[in-house]
Amino acid sequence: MERYDQLYDVAENANVRFLGFVTERSRHDFGIVYTKKFYGKPLVICMQTGQSTLLASDDAVNPDYLKKIFRLNCSEDAEMLASFFQDCLPSLPFEENQY
Repeated sequence: MERYDQLYDVAENANVRFLGFVTERSRHDFGIVYTKKFYGKPLVICMQTGQSTLLASDDAVNPDYLKKIFRLNCSEDAEMLASFFQDCLPSLPFEENQY
């Protein structure tokens, strides 16, 4: 059996928000898991692709990143998601020694 070093094993009650909406071009369904882990960055999960990322409002200013990570076909949808996530996700203070 291979040896491994366990980094953490933490259970917590997290708040989860599910949201779905449509644009002229496509439908979007997301789950947002608000947690105290990862310095408060929520885990955002695209229900269509299964893609997920840790995302704060400061990270959502880049529509190209959202287009890539969530496999979006349309730049306008990525810009709309960026605006939405900037409004609904928390902004996190910079901590120099996060990891």
